Amino acid sequence: MSVRPIADADADAVAAIVVEDSEALTGRPSRLGANDVREWWSRVDLTRDSWLFLDDGEPVAAGWLNAYGEKAAFAGVVAQREKGRGYGSAIVECAETTAQARGLARMHTWVLPEDAGAIALFRERGYDEVRLFYEMAIDLAAPPPEPVVPEGFVLDTFREEDARAFHDTLEDAFRDHWEWHGTPFDEWWELRRKNDHGLWFVIRAGAEIAAAVRNDAERNGGGYVGIIGVRRGRRGRGLAKALLLRTFGEFWRRGITRVSLDVDADSPTGATRLYESVGMHVEGTMAVYER
Repeated sequence: MSVRPIADADADAVAAIVVEDSEALTGRPSRLGANDVREWWSRVDLTRDSWLFLDDGEPVAAGWLNAYGEKAAFAGVVAQREKGRGYGSAIVECAETTAQARGLARMHTWVLPEDAGAIALFRERGYDEVRLFYEMAIDLAAPPPEPVVPEGFVLDTFREEDARAFHDTLEDAFRDHWEWHGTPFDEWWELRRKNDHGLWFVIRAGAEIAAAVRNDAERNGGGYVGIIGVRRGRRGRGLAKALLLRTFGEFWRRGITRVSLDVDADSPTGATRLYESVGMHVEGTMAVYER
């Protein structure tokens, strides 16, 4: 067995391990692919904060970590055939050692509720479940209804000159959400500059962007709603629903009929009810464990 940092070229191999593990644990097909894994890694310094475990040169387990404020968020996966050999404990040891060296006070990790082995490992090490997130999806069978916005609002496409206001709108929308850690504009724009901006939409109220959505075309086996938010003073007017219908319409136009997203099960804005109202349903659950 050997260990080295993860490289971008490992995304397919790691995705294959994740898919095999998820399907074995949940009994449901997984649509995850290399693009999803690369998105998970988008804010990780892979050279410094990742670990790929190889047995005779073949990847069998992987872990990675990134910091948000005083918190270290980490994730890991072990190939089904390699369970019980200590790889999971090794990933946690690597993550905790790295976090302690940085002076980070808390650890967060994600666990499938069906993964009894991982849950037992984390509980033994002092972790507790603190939050649930849902994966929700819709399979479009027909073009969605045309979105409607109230008088005084305009549903529009994103323009590059909107970048700072778009960022500020989402920062305002998520300030009261659980464990939200904002990203400075320059860092955020460097990360998102090359995205497909034809999948970003805004709702304008005069010169202000009142609501915004960022979507991705190739995540989780279809289109993906990366983030959607409404300024706190503009809520309750149906703006998020309008953005979702515009999103569905664009994906339909592109021949993409599956759309998914991830949402906090206890969202303070009642987001799960909104998503259900446009035809989305819960496909899976992920638990957050904290130490």
